[in-house]
Amino acid sequence: MEIKISKNSDNIYLVELSGAFDLYTSNQLKDLAIKIIKTKVERIIINLNDVNSINSAGIGALVYVFSTLKKLNCPLVIVAPEGPVMDALEVTRLKSYFTIVPSLQEALSVEGKGV
Repeated sequence: MEIKISKNSDNIYLVELSGAFDLYTSNQLKDLAIKIIKTKVERIIINLNDVNSINSAGIGALVYVFSTLKKLNCPLVIVAPEGPVMDALEVTRLKSYFTIVPSLQEALSVEGKGV
């Protein structure tokens, strides 16, 4: 699993994951989210386009990041196209809990839940 992070001029952070989203990666994502929250942030986008599998630890990390950001009124947008990740979000009934869009372009134009 690889995690890349970038920030644009509007203080929107983009976190891009690739590979398997598992226990190891979920801990990395949680730590990264804590670091980002300590800075000036308007929104966080988590791009899961290149994630080929996700387990309960990965789902738990998304819930953790979402709930932490919600307390700070900071929106989270998840990019997840149809496939194994979206299937996992549907099975766990979290698809309606998160703001999920199919593309990065859409993620940059939505506000996200929790605002």
